[in-house]
Amino acid sequence: AQIGGLPGEKTPLRGRGKGGLEGDDYTVEKVVFESLPRYYVTANVYVPKNARPPFAAVLGAAGHSSVGKASMPYQRAWIGLAKRGILVLAWDPPGQGERVEYPDPTGRKSRFNDGGTGEHTMAAIQCLLTGTNVARYFIWDGVRALDYLLERGDVDPKRIGVAGNSGGGTMTSYLAALEPRLAAAAPSCYLTSWETLWPTRGPQDGEQVFVNFIADGLNFADFVTAFAPKPLQMATATRDYFPIAGAKATFEKATRVYTALGAAEHISLFAYDDTHGWSKPRREATYRWFSQWLLNRQDDGVEPEFDITSVEALQSTPTGQVGTSYPDAETLRSLNAALARAMYPRRTAAQARDLESIVRRRLGVGEVRQAVPHEARGTSAHTGYRVENFELMPEPGIVLPAAVFVPEGGPAKKSAVLYLDPAGAMTAGGSGGAIETLVREGNVVLAVDPRGYGRSTPRGRVVGGYSPEYSTAMRALLVGRNLPGMQTEDVLSAFGFLARRPDVASDRIRLVGKGNGAVPALFAALLEPRFAHVTVEGGPESYLALAQAATHRGLLDILVPGVLRDFDLPDIRAALGARLSTSAKTSTTGSSH
Repeated sequence: AQIGGLPGEKTPLRGRGKGGLEGDDYTVEKVVFESLPRYYVTANVYVPKNARPPFAAVLGAAGHSSVGKASMPYQRAWIGLAKRGILVLAWDPPGQGERVEYPDPTGRKSRFNDGGTGEHTMAAIQCLLTGTNVARYFIWDGVRALDYLLERGDVDPKRIGVAGNSGGGTMTSYLAALEPRLAAAAPSCYLTSWETLWPTRGPQDGEQVFVNFIADGLNFADFVTAFAPKPLQMATATRDYFPIAGAKATFEKATRVYTALGAAEHISLFAYDDTHGWSKPRREATYRWFSQWLLNRQDDGVEPEFDITSVEALQSTPTGQVGTSYPDAETLRSLNAALARAMYPRRTAAQARDLESIVRRRLGVGEVRQAVPHEARGTSAHTGYRVENFELMPEPGIVLPAAVFVPEGGPAKKSAVLYLDPAGAMTAGGSGGAIETLVREGNVVLAVDPRGYGRSTPRGRVVGGYSPEYSTAMRALLVGRNLPGMQTEDVLSAFGFLARRPDVASDRIRLVGKGNGAVPALFAALLEPRFAHVTVEGGPESYLALAQAATHRGLLDILVPGVLRDFDLPDIRAALGARLSTSAKTSTTGSSH
């Protein structure tokens, strides 16, 4: 459920070959198959010469590398297994190797030249809008790769394993949990625990973050125990950014399950004192594991010296890229965009009347407390008005920077404006700014930075290519929350604070949202009918348009998982009717702060 199900029915693989290469005791077949219609998967099949069919086989899941299956340590693992008589099918994940989906002007390299993670995350965020996870397509490629192995006729269906490192360790763990035809598994440099990963590097690639995963009580150990009692070896690095302490805790939990099933010898932990990667010691541990469980023999696992093949020689497509070899090729984006278009007419808001309840449920907005002042930051006097600086606390542990601009004179109870700007509410608070204009018109103005805005932006640095903003958004999803939902709660809480001020007329409070701030402004205005009016300046046109955009910017800031199953922003605008005004053109790509 957390990945939105697998993406389709099994359709013809339409496997095609592009010649092969000869090694000393193995051959390499260059293959392309379709895991979905026109969704092309590039693969290499390493076929042993020193064994007879039907072969034991291993699905080789490549980790994050710009050259995918052809990366040096991965090639060594595939060849090392083939030299032991095990057939290996290694494939490129989406966005890597021959499957670049966001090409640069040359058509051969990615615009996000970071080993695939940028491409994965670009598509992953769009997939979340449809209530799916980009991992479903990665997993499906692995399932169909296994189908391809079985269609060959030279593979023993009872002796098929899966192995990979890092992102490939992720896919190995997923396939072990979801593919019942596998006989053994050897994930490397992935399995740890959320208790140890959370305070360190935290959430990482888009296909590694499942909505509600922690909220539903799940952890890394569940991937392992789902495979029990089949043989699984966890290979780890003691100095990995996937913490070794978490790997040990996961191994201990899994061992208890395996022991209860009478299969304690089927679970193993191999740890080596080095850093992240499929280094030679971990590859050799993998050879020993599969020799034992797929070949029924003991092996010292020693990896001999041998040459590997150039990236170009291993290419399975005529041009070296799916996109330029097959003009009809689907991409993660195009597949998800088609899903978005198909589900849009069936969204809940198109069938039901109670839009407020639909939105509240999808955002996860519960009972909202009135924000209370947390700490005063002083008052400053200006010509014609004063500014009260303080912090608001909408709920325990959450503190929001805020300021109230109060005009001199006028009626005892004044009209008021709650002002939102993702760049920071106070950016418009200077002399001659938008807030001062509102104040000089006689309005009390509350400028507040909800979670993720301005002075409430997460602090920290980019780690491993993941920004503090990305990490915060993904952490929210893991525990069953989302930033727009929390921001909406902040706005509603701030409204309660403003409405209770003795100098504010509670029936004359307006809401202004700039840029992406338009999104929580629309949500809050729908959920709080006492807002007299809401004005949005810029912001996105619709989630449907964002789901279909070639690329996006700022979507992470307004991401609501599964939103297109229930409603879209035009539904909110229509419901607000005359209470809404728009002062600038909306965007189909989102806006950033």
